[in-house]
Amino acid sequence: MTRSTAEDAGRLTFTVEEAAKRLGLSRGLMYEAVRMGQVPSIRIGRRILIPRAALERMLQGPGTENLPSATRLDHGSQRGHV
Repeated sequence: MTRSTAEDAGRLTFTVEEAAKRLGLSRGLMYEAVRMGQVPSIRIGRRILIPRAALERMLQGPGTENLPSATRLDHGSQRGHV
């Protein structure tokens, strides 16, 4: 287990930047997903945290097992809209 993985094991939340890195998303896209309600989040003051358990449930949610990986986080996409 790497140091990062060992440190993550006891954490209950991630910052938006940490969650974005783990999901392979840009910081901006992750903030947009939080704003749109596509990613569960908790706001404490000015800080936005992503609950680890909620993120794991979202990624293992119903209907995601048979979708291509590129579409799994695309809940409520605005495709085709300008």
